[in-house]
Amino acid sequence: MDTRIAGPADADAITTTVALAFRDDPVWGPALEAPDGGTAHLERFWRYFVEGAIGQGAVSMQDGPSGEAATVAVWLPPGVDELTDEQEAEVDALLASTLAPERFDAYQRLWQRFDETHPHGEAHMYLSLLATHPAHRGRGIGQRLLAENLARFDAEGLPAYLESTNPANDHRYRRAGFRPVGGFVSVIDGAAVTTMWRDAGGGADAGVGAER
Repeated sequence: MDTRIAGPADADAITTTVALAFRDDPVWGPALEAPDGGTAHLERFWRYFVEGAIGQGAVSMQDGPSGEAATVAVWLPPGVDELTDEQEAEVDALLASTLAPERFDAYQRLWQRFDETHPHGEAHMYLSLLATHPAHRGRGIGQRLLAENLARFDAEGLPAYLESTNPANDHRYRRAGFRPVGGFVSVIDGAAVTTMWRDAGGGADAGVGAER
């Protein structure tokens, strides 16, 4: 599969892949769980993050044979926030009308923890989301996409930062040259979030594995 930079027309396919990939995430699954078990709000939620990053020209993807986004890396360049103030207000309105009140309160506190732990010193690329469509899992394409992106950032002299919300993926990020630098636990169920940093030129193990 060839890697390309996503454009606005790709937002639907990318959002679907992200929503499917993170539906059972140890952190985001419980955080976004509706009291009736509904999932209609998930694509609306993730679309805000996808569209913002697409507008920065920082989303890499590979196409599947049926028009799906087989794998996608949603990056943000140095100094760019995931959401504008207006988008954040719209996300809050969406979730306030969907989640139970105590779950919405927990989501807001979780979001604050992500923001508080994000480094704001050295300029870096931020991996907001890395997702693989369920039909393409287990082939290592997400790991290879990540490696391609990191090679480009290495050439530009840019380090990278991410938060791993699934411990099963931590070793894959280590293979890509990331190292744990901190972390916190979800206020909802204590699920671990590991913050990870990769220096420019950090190197990587060529091994690949299954990914979310």
